[in-house]
Amino acid sequence: MTVTTTEHPSGDSRFELLDKKLKRVRFEQDQLIEVLHDAQSVFGYLSEDVLIYVARQLGLPPSRVFGVATFYHLFNLEPTGEHSCTVCMGTACYVKGADRIVAEVAEAYGIEPGGTTEDGRFTVTSARCLGSCGLAPVVLLDGEVLSHEEPETTLEAVRGVLGGEA
Repeated sequence: MTVTTTEHPSGDSRFELLDKKLKRVRFEQDQLIEVLHDAQSVFGYLSEDVLIYVARQLGLPPSRVFGVATFYHLFNLEPTGEHSCTVCMGTACYVKGADRIVAEVAEAYGIEPGGTTEDGRFTVTSARCLGSCGLAPVVLLDGEVLSHEEPETTLEAVRGVLGGEA
């Protein structure tokens, strides 16, 4: 399939970076997940505009692109904070107290689970499963895996990345 790229109407130069990725994968539809990862790296999250652009460039129905973006927990459809804390809520993690970790971290920063602080510095979310059941409960803090966590140890780690705040 040959697809030509055109400048994005918004004039946003980040679309040019995404176009380079699309060209490298030859606009292949089976590269959707990789393209979405790159788009999220470039834009910080996957806005509706970005998802529609990817769908058009790959020649896919927008419903398929939205379906993939909403299925995988590592894709963000809303802007996230500068720092992020994702708590695994899979069975092993949940049984070992992951729900308490989410609740206490969210409360400490005055946000709801899935929310971002008003200053945009911190987001706390949960994931269905991170696939590290033997390390339960597992927390991803700015992409770093923390294992055998407790609410107190997670809060300490979060304070560390935020410079002691909370």
